[in-house]
Amino acid sequence: MTKKLFAEFFGTFWLVFGGCGSAVFAAGVPDIGIGLLGVALAFGLTVLTMAYAVGHISGGHFNPAVSFGLLAGGRFPAKDLIPYVASQCLGAIAAAGCLYAILNGAGAFTTVGPGAFASNFYDMPGYYNRSYSMGAAFLAEFLLTAFFLIIIMGATDKWANGKFAGIAIGFALTLIHLISIPITNTSVNPARSLSQALFVGGIAMSQLWLFWAAPIAGGIVGGLIYKFLLQRTDPETAKI
Repeated sequence: MTKKLFAEFFGTFWLVFGGCGSAVFAAGVPDIGIGLLGVALAFGLTVLTMAYAVGHISGGHFNPAVSFGLLAGGRFPAKDLIPYVASQCLGAIAAAGCLYAILNGAGAFTTVGPGAFASNFYDMPGYYNRSYSMGAAFLAEFLLTAFFLIIIMGATDKWANGKFAGIAIGFALTLIHLISIPITNTSVNPARSLSQALFVGGIAMSQLWLFWAAPIAGGIVGGLIYKFLLQRTDPETAKI
């Protein structure tokens, strides 16, 4: 069990350090910045690389919403839920601490403006000067996390080609970010939202509830949808 928890810690650390780090350091660099596409790809690559690095140890959740969803889908034992979520949150916070130390080393850390330090937000003028309501933000996070769980469960199903599961999941997370960075700065991961909000404080902390509630609810619904509507159990049916 200890190795599983360390795998979740390091996997979530890498997700936050790589994904949020790309947004903080590289997204807006004049002329050579990676922009929205680059940040979205960075998040996908963190999951893809860690899925192959430690996924065989812990299952490669790196996200409390994924753990809740897999529990609902019958793929994860309830007794491991709290330890997994704790390890994921600690890994995310540790990564955010490293990002803060590096950014602060240049005197560039700021809590000003929506999305500061790659935090999540709603009801604030953000990209394209659009302000998405709490309800719109909740719906986006809910739907995207639900589909993320459907993809995860499908790609890791015993009837699927498991060798490519990490690629499917990584590209799914990339697509999710391409859709929702302009809406909420993309959470679909409560640990990732917590880690950044802790350093930003203020509005980021007061809005944090949504970036726990919506992804977890979406993850649970996605897990249930796959389990009861999509999952195949008959070997002959699986060949169709």
